[in-house]
Amino acid sequence: MSLESKRKSIAVIPARGGSKRIPMKNLKDFLGMPIISYPIKEALKSNLFCKVIVSTDSKEISEIAKRYGAEVPFIRPANLSDDFTATSPVINHAIGYLESKGLDFEYVCCIYPCTPFVKANDLKKVFDELTKKSASYAYPVIKYSHPIQRAISLTTELEPKVFDAKSILKRTQDLTDYYHDAGQFYWARKVSWRKESLMQNASGIAIPFPEWKFIDIDTTDDWSKAELLGQSLNI
Repeated sequence: MSLESKRKSIAVIPARGGSKRIPMKNLKDFLGMPIISYPIKEALKSNLFCKVIVSTDSKEISEIAKRYGAEVPFIRPANLSDDFTATSPVINHAIGYLESKGLDFEYVCCIYPCTPFVKANDLKKVFDELTKKSASYAYPVIKYSHPIQRAISLTTELEPKVFDAKSILKRTQDLTDYYHDAGQFYWARKVSWRKESLMQNASGIAIPFPEWKFIDIDTTDDWSKAELLGQSLNI
């Protein structure tokens, strides 16, 4: 990436202090380091950004983030720090703050704090696709390990209800592949964040990554799986 391109890109890591399922999840020790330190280090290592910002309402998170090289130029307001706050308003708050300080930039990458497997090359790969295709958004996706056409739901009496009866007897190789958001990071043009438009629409692009590459850490079981993967990859 050229110096000129770097001047046009910032990273925002949204990391509030509250967490119900895993208390203080964003600071929890992950294989010897606070989990938030991993995306901070990779964002800095990528050399993609003129600034790596952590948006938080927590003084403790702020101190740890700064220790690992991120900037924390503001404390996020309480009305953007509850369980129901979506990502886009948090990113837009950071954008507005930086614009008010005179910073000029075109691209913003939102990187979630509990993403220990995100690497600098992943950030570069998705950014390159965003700019090459002039898309509004770009983000990593992972293929479902089993065809979703064969999904079933269960009634309260444990009776199976078939999702797509026409696909039950088809060979798996004849079924369309489906993907889900990896829940790791999102590149977008600043104007796209400002519009808060749906990134899954036609103006966005999704970049497939290997199934083993990322784990979306929401529960203690997810955390245990992630640590096992981290140990096997020697991160």
